[in-house]
Amino acid sequence: MRIVKLLGPILALILATALSAQDDGPLRNGHPERYTVQAGDTLWDISDRFLRDPWYWPEIWYENPDIENPHLIYPGDVIKLTTVDGERRLTVERGGGTVKLSPKIREQSLDEAINTIPIDAIRPFLSGNRVVDADTFEQAPYIIAGADERVMGSEGDPVYARRLENPEHQGFAIVREGSPFVDPETDEILGYEATYIGDAQLLNTGDPATLSIVASNREVLPGDRLLETRKDPLRSRYYPRPPTSDVDGQIVAVMDGVSEIGQFNVVAINRGAEDGLEQGHVLAVFKSGRTVTDRWSGEDEDVTLPPERAGELIIFRTFKDMSFGLIMEATRSMNVADAVRNP
Repeated sequence: MRIVKLLGPILALILATALSAQDDGPLRNGHPERYTVQAGDTLWDISDRFLRDPWYWPEIWYENPDIENPHLIYPGDVIKLTTVDGERRLTVERGGGTVKLSPKIREQSLDEAINTIPIDAIRPFLSGNRVVDADTFEQAPYIIAGADERVMGSEGDPVYARRLENPEHQGFAIVREGSPFVDPETDEILGYEATYIGDAQLLNTGDPATLSIVASNREVLPGDRLLETRKDPLRSRYYPRPPTSDVDGQIVAVMDGVSEIGQFNVVAINRGAEDGLEQGHVLAVFKSGRTVTDRWSGEDEDVTLPPERAGELIIFRTFKDMSFGLIMEATRSMNVADAVRNP
């Protein structure tokens, strides 16, 4: 079990700088005076209890160089809002005592810490689903048959694939080509969703080569492609913060086949790593204004109303020209082509 050293009481960084006792600043109206962290909580939820903008706490943490890591708090921690020397601050009661804002060493299992966001909502998009270009699909090795004349294969079955005469790797992700992601601004295809089907291990090279399905979440079919297993580890914890540069994009797709977008839906946007986006960046979603007819202008003129803020998302995975984000707040339903901008 990995052990981490954490300097300082973690959630105290939410308001680590002074807040006037007369002005609650970023504090939410009706905020609690204390809260006990529960298993299943997320840092976003806890921050939302205290702050008007849940993602704002890292901005304040930046001003406190004594705190090494803002991500990790644990069930049983008690978050208290107090006034110290006329300033509003948070303290953390842990292990039966109050831990103040001064630095303090703590060792704790990383696995016991609560997540920043609900990981179950994005797990399929962390473990396998990815975005690839058309050439990658076209040139990738592909499965031509399963064992014993069966059309479908599952975990433990052998399968046969072509274009694996001299592979550099032994492990592969089995993926299936999904719909293209089309930029609504340019009509350019940004990439194709590679839906994760399972994992395969090479047994024998040749044409065709023989592989064994070592894991699968659905039946493996002829035509499914083999992509190199990811080497870069994907995060399960995120550091919410606004982008450092201006972002002005759009939602290009909502995953899992839903039509209206709400809280905890995964969306794809048409801005990616080349636009400066990183994992953890928070964006506001603006619902496109509807068109109404002005019957009082004398010409029955059509007028488009201004966009309205509808929610917030956090970027959890980036690609070259696009990103996946999780909707964290939804004050109204959202749709494909709605705008995403700096919060």
